[in-house]
Parts: sequence; C-alpha cells; structure tokens
Amino acid sequence: MAIIRYHHVGMKAVSACVPRQVMYNKDLTDLIPQEEIDKTIEGVGIRERRYADADTCASDLCLAAAEQLIADNAIDKTTIDALIFISQTPDYHQPATSPWLQHQLGLPTTTLCFDVNLACSGFVYGLSIAYAYASMQGINNVLLLVGETMSKTVSQKDKVSTPLFGDAGTATLVSKGDFPEAVFSLHSDGSGSEVIKMPYGGYRHPSSPEGLMPHTDAEGNVRTGEQFFMDGMAVFNFGMKVEPKDIKNLLSECGMTIDDVDLLIYHQANKFMTDFFSKRLKISLDKTPYCLDKYGNTSSASIPLTIVSELKDKYPDRQRVIVSGFGAGLSWATAMIDLSKCHISQLVEY
Repeated sequence: MAIIRYHHVGMKAVSACVPRQVMYNKDLTDLIPQEEIDKTIEGVGIRERRYADADTCASDLCLAAAEQLIADNAIDKTTIDALIFISQTPDYHQPATSPWLQHQLGLPTTTLCFDVNLACSGFVYGLSIAYAYASMQGINNVLLLVGETMSKTVSQKDKVSTPLFGDAGTATLVSKGDFPEAVFSLHSDGSGSEVIKMPYGGYRHPSSPEGLMPHTDAEGNVRTGEQFFMDGMAVFNFGMKVEPKDIKNLLSECGMTIDDVDLLIYHQANKFMTDFFSKRLKISLDKTPYCLDKYGNTSSASIPLTIVSELKDKYPDRQRVIVSGFGAGLSWATAMIDLSKCHISQLVEY
C-alpha cells in the first residue's frame, strides 16, 4: 500500500467551470425506455449533465477556472512555479496541453509544466503530485488543472454511458503554508485495464477503418472502437471491493475513526454505489456531498467540482476531509486533507 505523508503544504484555493449547455436524462426516451430512465435518475442519481460544444476542449474549461481562481485570490502569476494538467481528453496526442495553458494564462516561462493521463482517480493522484512538488525547495505554488470533456468520447447510441457522463474543468492551487499533515493512499491494478477503455485511436491500435466502424453489442449499444466502453457491472464490483477497504485503511493510518471525519467526498460515479459505501463505513450521508445530479460523472474533475458546487456556502466543518476516486486503469486513490483554509470560488459557466 503506497502511503504518502505531506507536511506544511495544502489546498489554498479551488475553482471550477462547466459548459452552459444542459443535457437532461428525461429526454433520452428515443434511446432508453422511460422505465429505465426513471431507474437511472433515481438510482444512479443523475438528472442532467453539461456538454461542451464542438470547439471547446477540457483545456478551455480549465483555463476559465484558472482565470477565476487567479482573479479571486489576487495571485501574482510570477509566483506560480508549476502547472500540472490532468485529463484523458487533452487537446492533442502531441504536444502536451500544459505548456499551452501556461502561455494562455500568462505564466512565466520558468513555470514547470507537464500532463498526466488519469481517469476518475486523477484528482487525488494529481493532488499528491502537486503536494510533492510544493514540498520541494524552490517551489511554493503549484496550479493543478483537472478537466474532462467525456461527452466527446461517448457514443450517443450507448445506453450505458450516455446518461452518465458530463464535462467540466477545475483549477486548484496547492501552496506551502501552515497546513496539517495530509495523508494519501494510492493504488493500481492493470489486470482490469479492459473494463474501461477506448480500444482504438492510440498507438497500440491506431485509427483504422475497423476501429471507426460502428458495432452493436448484445444489449443494443452502438459504438466504434474509438468511443468509450465501460463494463458497468465490473466497475461496480471493483468499487465495492476496493473503496470502503481503502478508506478504512487510510483512517487507520491517520489514527482516526469514521466519526472523526468532517466530510467524505467521493468521485461522482453512482450515488447508489457510493451511498452503499457510506453505509458500510457507517458515516452519515449528511457528510457526503454530491453534485452528481446536476453535472453527472465528470471523471477526474468530479471531486473538485463537488467542492466548488456544494461546499462554498455549506459544510462549515471541513478540517478532516476524505477525498476518494476510483476508475479506469484500474486505479484508485484516497486522501485525508484539510480544506478549512481553502478559498472556494463561485462556479463558472463557459
């Protein structure tokens, strides 16, 4: 178990941006029978999602979030030492998107920049990387940009994925300061790499006529090899197996019980599933904020989006906050952090 501890670094500010276009699950009756839609809305917990337009990328949403964060906190751009961009939907295969973001934000060329490709565990992994850099001599402030445009990867004839995924971009400032210890637990299991995948369009299986040909599966879902595939039941079983256990292990490492936790913020995947986690952990559902109903599953962006959407004017007690994400890879990550000194911006619409 990879347990990492950080001292005197923490989240100083966070912001988020969503597209203005709203997609309602109640309108999917041409794809999914009404009864199944009702079950999805009630069980999974998603009423609506936000979709970026054809010309908007995850980087654009992250850029808007970052500009809001910088303005709200009167940040001197020359004090930002590193920029990390986490996304499965970057602008290009090459080059990396982070240098473009550095340029668009007007950050100095001394800014360290790189991209990371991770899915639903991406924010927690990225936060750990940001904490690690901020802990180093010579680096005081790290800008972590996490965003996805999952709508561009999903077939609109896929009954499994269409009702679930939305788009968002977020920005988090991690800085040196008077912060309590933060503890991270990071894991991966590549034996499950086939469970969530886009098989074609990379370099193992490049774009080809075969990869672009629509295929219909046994349930009537239509997708190409370059569109998102998820085995929903396998993901459900994976989450059940690893999430409560990892959270319990983290609490043990921190010398805490679940009663000591102020908030538990899950990756926004499936409310039925994560509510079940909470019941197994014996934590009150009042301590588990959700924005899933309004924005859907935004993959790596879902945890910071939840913080911005739900915590700004609610949940005043946020010193001992668990954040936990799980998904493609397979990978999962959990952390105990302090959000009591974190400035939360108003949500931006793009």
